[in-house]
Amino acid sequence: MNHRRYVILAPGKFAVDAKTAHGVIAYGEDDVVAVIDHDGAGKRVRDVLPYLDSDAPIVGTVEEALAYHPTSLLIGTAPIGGALPNAWRNEILRAIRAKLEIVSGLHDMLGEDDEFVKAARTSGTQIWDVRKPPATPIFSGAVYDVKAPIMLMVGNDCAVGKMTVALELARAVREAGKSAAFVPTGQTGIMIAGWGISIDRVIADFAPGATEALVLEAAMRNPDMIIVEGQGAINHPAYAPVTLALMYGAAPDALVLVADPTRPSVEGYNTPTLGYRELIRLHEALLATVKPARVAGIALNTRRLDDADARAEIERAKAETGLPADDVVRFGPQALYAAIAPSLHKERPCVA
Repeated sequence: MNHRRYVILAPGKFAVDAKTAHGVIAYGEDDVVAVIDHDGAGKRVRDVLPYLDSDAPIVGTVEEALAYHPTSLLIGTAPIGGALPNAWRNEILRAIRAKLEIVSGLHDMLGEDDEFVKAARTSGTQIWDVRKPPATPIFSGAVYDVKAPIMLMVGNDCAVGKMTVALELARAVREAGKSAAFVPTGQTGIMIAGWGISIDRVIADFAPGATEALVLEAAMRNPDMIIVEGQGAINHPAYAPVTLALMYGAAPDALVLVADPTRPSVEGYNTPTLGYRELIRLHEALLATVKPARVAGIALNTRRLDDADARAEIERAKAETGLPADDVVRFGPQALYAAIAPSLHKERPCVA
């Protein structure tokens, strides 16, 4: 499907726990014609989340959403574990019977659900499980020969804005007159860019190879800069392995640390988040013996702070680390990119 008209399914979740929905609305090229969330029914998206700058209506059911002529139903959340809420099944079936394509980033493969498959076959529609990976190779080291500098986003936790920062920095590169390739490594990035592999779904031995394959595909476009979407966090009790796979498989020449300074612990766990200097030391040390890369700058997520506190935290990060820092959503990506651009150059891998 070349161009979709999405209705997003996020009952009771849209305002607080629907980063997939938010990312597609903010950065996707496909139209979002309605959102299904009974809590906000009767409002517009901008009434609930002004920063998304969308007039799409919020309705209570799939039946109401059909009035806006959607082509596809997008599952708008990515809960821990990626399971489909059972209460959503009837709405998904109603969408299938209305011949809507179903687009899901869940770990539950809707295309392997007998009831959904049978309904889709009967109505003549399809199910796109975005997280279902293709066959991928073992890491080869071919990524070391990519000519363009490779920049990888890393974070102090999940859901701190790594994809958003990557997209904003790619925009800044283009505004500076150069070309940038955004590499999607998670379900929302894939929905936005239309290609990619959800690395957290790849078997562990093949995850660095899958990441390498994505970077090599991006390199075929001959960009001036390759910007890789990050996943997880290196000290996350559950998701650190996907972060490490990206760090080795992408073979970055530079890292950008994305951090929410208001989080005292990893979301959903009691594991403490780490400070800026400790995160920088840890990431650089893990790469030092394979393919060295330095943290070039810090992108802060200050949405829970007012302007004065946000600016103070940015200055604290600069003073503490000696690195450029900014909030690229709140204040734009141009200043941070301009500050880190001089340090973006190719690094060679370690050899015996």
